[in-house]
Amino acid sequence: MANKKDYLKETVKHIDIKEHNVVPLIEAMKSMAFSARDLYRAATIYEKMLTDEETTVILTLAGSLFSAGLKKVVYDLISNNMVDAIVSTGAIMVDQDFFEALGFKHYIGSQYVNDNELRELHIDRIYDTFIDEDELRICDETTAKIFDSLEPKPYSSRELLWHFGKYLEDTGGPKVDDSVIYAAYQNNVPIFVPAFSDCSAGFGIVMHQTKNPASHVSFDSGKDFLELTQIKLHSKETGIFMVGGGVPKNFTQDIVVAADILQEDAPMHKYAIQITVADVRDGALSSSTLKEASSWGKVETTYEQMVYSEATLAMPLIAGYAYHKGVWKNRPKRELQKLFAGNLVNSIK
Repeated sequence: MANKKDYLKETVKHIDIKEHNVVPLIEAMKSMAFSARDLYRAATIYEKMLTDEETTVILTLAGSLFSAGLKKVVYDLISNNMVDAIVSTGAIMVDQDFFEALGFKHYIGSQYVNDNELRELHIDRIYDTFIDEDELRICDETTAKIFDSLEPKPYSSRELLWHFGKYLEDTGGPKVDDSVIYAAYQNNVPIFVPAFSDCSAGFGIVMHQTKNPASHVSFDSGKDFLELTQIKLHSKETGIFMVGGGVPKNFTQDIVVAADILQEDAPMHKYAIQITVADVRDGALSSSTLKEASSWGKVETTYEQMVYSEATLAMPLIAGYAYHKGVWKNRPKRELQKLFAGNLVNSIK
C-alpha cells in the first residue's frame, strides 16, 4: 500500500486575480451569447455595486471554494475594499481558511483513487483534492482551545470569527499572510457563518462543552440573523455577490424581510449576482433564480444576473474584472465590524 506522502505531494495554489488583467476578455464576451454574455453582465453589475457609494456589498460563499484555489480571490476582495461583509459556510472559513492559516495545506489529488486506502491513511478527499485528516484534527482542537479561552456565554458566529482572527494575530500563525479570517479581522469586515456547527468549529464546541458542561460558550444563530439584519438597516442600499447557494444565500436574502419587519419599507437588495451549477427544475434553494427571490420581496430585478458556471471558472473572472477596472480605489471603507465593537470587549476570560 502507498503511504501518505505518495498522495500529499503537490499543493493547491490559490489564483491571484491581480496577475491577470481579464478586462479585455470579459468585455469581448459582451457581444457573445449564452453564459459568456451572462458572465459579462454579472461582472458589470458587480462593478456597479462598487461604484455606488450608497451600497454595502455582501459576499456569500458556499461549496468547497478555498480548497479549490479561490482563497486569495476573497483575500484580495477584502484587502482592496471590494466587500463589506461575508456570509459563508463553516467549512470554507474554518476547515479551509483557518486550517491553512495554521500552516496546513490542501493538495492536488484525483477523483480516481481508492477511497478505502485514503481512509486508512487518514486522507480526506474533496473531489480531486486531498486534505490530511490528522492536521484537520489539530484544527478542531485549536477551535476548542479558542472557545476555552472565552467568557462562557452565547456568541454570534461573527463574534467568534473575530476571536479566531485575534488568535492568529496573538499567536503569529505560520500562514496568516493570505488568511481571509485574518484579513477580515484587520479590515473590520464581519464574517457570518449561520451553520457554525457544520465544520471544525462544531467538533471544537463539542470538545469545549463536554469539558465545561455547566458553563460554556455556545453558538447563537438568532444573534447572527439579528446582526446581519442590523447591517441591512444600517445600509441605504445593498448588493449581494453569491458564489454557490445553500444557507449563506438564503440567510442573506432573508435579511430584507427581517429588516422590513423591523422597519417598514426596507429596500430589497438593489444588486444581485449568483454563480451556480444547480438546476432550477427541482425547486431547490441553491438553484432558485434571483427573479424568484423578487417574488419574496428580497431582490430587485433591474440589476440581477444568474451565471450558470462552476465557481473556479467564473469567480476569478468577475472579481478580476472589477479589480482591474479599479473601481474600488476611491470607494468609502465601511468597516462594519465596528457596528458591534461593544460586543467584542471583555469577552476573554
